[in-house]
Amino acid sequence: MSTWLDWARGPIFRFALAFMILGLIRHGGLTVWEVWRTIRQAGDKTFPLKAVAKATWNWLFPYKKMKGRLAYSITTVSFHISVILVPILLAGHIVLIERGIGLSWPAISNLLADFLTIVAIVTSVALIIERASARDTRALSRFSDYAIPVLVALPFASGYLLMHGAINPFPFEATFFAHVMSANLLMVLIPITKLSHIVLLPGTQVISEAAWHWPSDSGSKVALALSKENEPI
Repeated sequence: MSTWLDWARGPIFRFALAFMILGLIRHGGLTVWEVWRTIRQAGDKTFPLKAVAKATWNWLFPYKKMKGRLAYSITTVSFHISVILVPILLAGHIVLIERGIGLSWPAISNLLADFLTIVAIVTSVALIIERASARDTRALSRFSDYAIPVLVALPFASGYLLMHGAINPFPFEATFFAHVMSANLLMVLIPITKLSHIVLLPGTQVISEAAWHWPSDSGSKVALALSKENEPI
């Protein structure tokens, strides 16, 4: 098992981390390029920066929209906060990063990390239940919408068992291997699934606003594509 663990922590981890970072950079770069290209070609080049910034803030911190579906909103916000903070601010992870590239930053306490880990696991299950129980979301859901929360919960559940050996029914090395490999899988999935909104969500309102700034010749091109270029408007 130690050989498999070294393999998971070594080349597989480096591949997964590089794949995630490069994939997210690609998403971000393509988004910035397309927004810039759209604005440059637009007929109306005015861009309401204050309105877009306000809309972006409201999407990132949707406290005004939480009243409509309070339970779902609290679950979603808690899920996102926990799954972002724990991997970045857990002391054990920071030590590994410091050993690898020499960077470090303050860590959260183990007590807070335990609490956020439990929140991540519970809200992952809650999101699945809420999605399956609501008719509108159930009709639009695909297999990945149910699988992704489970995959997100796996490294948190295995990590919690690692930190609390007294309640862990599995061998330490097997749990460690499951933790590392589930985290590796999650990093690979981030750029190629809906999890890519990690970097895309802050730009949602910018993309939406830019999409409405049509180039000056858009009308004629649409008419040509529809074979209606000679018809009156």
